[in-house]
Amino acid sequence: MSVETVTLGCRLNFAESETIARTAPPGEDWVVVNSCAVTNEAVRQSRQAVRRAHRQRPGAKILVTGCAAELELGAFATMPGVARVAGNARKLNSLATNDVMAPSGFQGHVRSFVAVQTGCDHRCTFCSIWQARGPSRSLPFALIRDAVAREIDRGAREIVLTGVDITDYEGGLGNLCQRLLAAEPRLQRLRLSSLDSIEIDAPLLELIGGEPRLLPHFHLSLQAGDDMILKRMKRRHSRADAVHTVERIKAARADATIGADLIAGFPTETEEMALNSLTLLEDCDVVAAHIFPFSPRPDTPAARMPQIARELVKARAARLREAAAERRARWLEGMVGTVQPVLVENGGKGHADNFAPVAVHGASRGDSGTARVDAVNADHLTAVWA
Repeated sequence: MSVETVTLGCRLNFAESETIARTAPPGEDWVVVNSCAVTNEAVRQSRQAVRRAHRQRPGAKILVTGCAAELELGAFATMPGVARVAGNARKLNSLATNDVMAPSGFQGHVRSFVAVQTGCDHRCTFCSIWQARGPSRSLPFALIRDAVAREIDRGAREIVLTGVDITDYEGGLGNLCQRLLAAEPRLQRLRLSSLDSIEIDAPLLELIGGEPRLLPHFHLSLQAGDDMILKRMKRRHSRADAVHTVERIKAARADATIGADLIAGFPTETEEMALNSLTLLEDCDVVAAHIFPFSPRPDTPAARMPQIARELVKARAARLREAAAERRARWLEGMVGTVQPVLVENGGKGHADNFAPVAVHGASRGDSGTARVDAVNADHLTAVWA
């Protein structure tokens, strides 16, 4: 049997795709398309992935799952080659013969994702993911601990905790990380996926400041840098809150680096509001920005707000991306000549602890140590073992 996975969207989807593939019964060929619905473009790409799978693997059955499948089940079910459509509630058992409780990461991968939570209790006006994923649900600690242990047994050197809203983990994300690090001494590299900045709690800040096994890159779901736009998004933080969160992180750990999600061209956004998001890159010292042009998702409040012309949305997104790229280039250039801890993941390439991409001369998969950075090559650093 052959199971091919095609995954779009978030890290949680990647972890779930691996679980689906690993638990599939023998006897049939499947292509699993794990779809995304975060933007209209993501839904379009999901449909495109189904059509490509049907064209390239005509003898295989196609399973479509994920958020786009949840929201548009009928549309995907009628596509050529699709044998099964499963919403998020059934996705982990969509090919399995037995119930699957917890998604875990990539067998044999150096860096592996482990889900700790799914769903969301918040209602940001631009987002339809809460409709696709349902309310926030936290996995029991024992399941997470066991999933991490399995990934380490399979060869993972770094674990990334992922979910839809991991800072909403019941009992606190900081407490979860503390328990996990205490329970699994083999876990030497723990990384976190996207964080809601307003939910970063005292135990997590304590870990950031005092636990070297928690890696110092933090990706924040900021979305905008203007207070009125944040209010219309129904976000729970202000611009000042975002800046203060970054200040607290950097006060706890000076070498911490910041990533951020930002939306350009939200409905009613004026030029002044757009510039407030642009300057947030500097004010929050963002070196890894994910920029999204606003996409009106069906049945969301933001889709009913006064829209901005698509040309202007695209132009503001391009301006944000250009500014973010310039900041990132300066950050990478600033590391030339420094020594960085690096884990090599594949093909001689990996990441430093601060999540800078690094290619180490002569390195093999799974190698780790300190490397001296000698140059910047396009979007990554090059280095030699120190």
